[in-house]
Amino acid sequence: MNIIDSIKTSILTPIHPAGIPFIALFFILSVIIGWLWTPLYFIGIILTVWCIYFFRNPPRVTPVLSGSNVNNLIISPADGRVIEISEIAPAEEIGLPEGKWKRVCIFMNVFDVHVNRSPMLGQITYKKYVPGSFFNASLDKASDENERLILNMDTENGKKIAFVQIAGLVARRIICDVDIGKSLKAGEIFGLIRFGSRVDIYFPSDVSVMILKGQKMIAGETIIGDFSKNAKPVKETLNEK
Repeated sequence: MNIIDSIKTSILTPIHPAGIPFIALFFILSVIIGWLWTPLYFIGIILTVWCIYFFRNPPRVTPVLSGSNVNNLIISPADGRVIEISEIAPAEEIGLPEGKWKRVCIFMNVFDVHVNRSPMLGQITYKKYVPGSFFNASLDKASDENERLILNMDTENGKKIAFVQIAGLVARRIICDVDIGKSLKAGEIFGLIRFGSRVDIYFPSDVSVMILKGQKMIAGETIIGDFSKNAKPVKETLNEK
């Protein structure tokens, strides 16, 4: 699908409520500047359509396992591209127990959907806002130095995970609609980051990773990891004959 077809589809797609004031502002400014000089009106309309495109909130179908493994999947919290898969000791501010944890970093450019969704079924147990800089979110230092909001979840299967909304070079507003004690379903919307950003997710080091660096993620749909004991890492699966 090219960008024009995507924009046409997006106009018919639900809009996240956080975008309505911006869309209205862009439209009003388009009318005002168009009244002053007609060519500016068309520029304003293009920017208004882009604003609608940015705040789109398409419906998603979240995968689930059957039987006793129903709550074992970790689903992508964000649209975008995987820029890092690593095993690290998280900073104290992340709120996780000491030790090695796997981290997947997903970078969202200005053309990606910016609505964020819960990676699993569980309850929020920790929330921390950290003010910071606005470096390009694709840089390694963005995880430690950019403005960010950290959430920890006790999942339904008795595990802990953490996910972090990170502001980027253009993004200046992190929106998080949940607080400590809130229960979320896998794939449920919990927030949004405006205008280019990143989401990092942390989970136990023994969980099988089902994605590759550079892969395109779809929030609420792409499977990142699997707690199931019989799950195979994506590299092994791809190498099977």
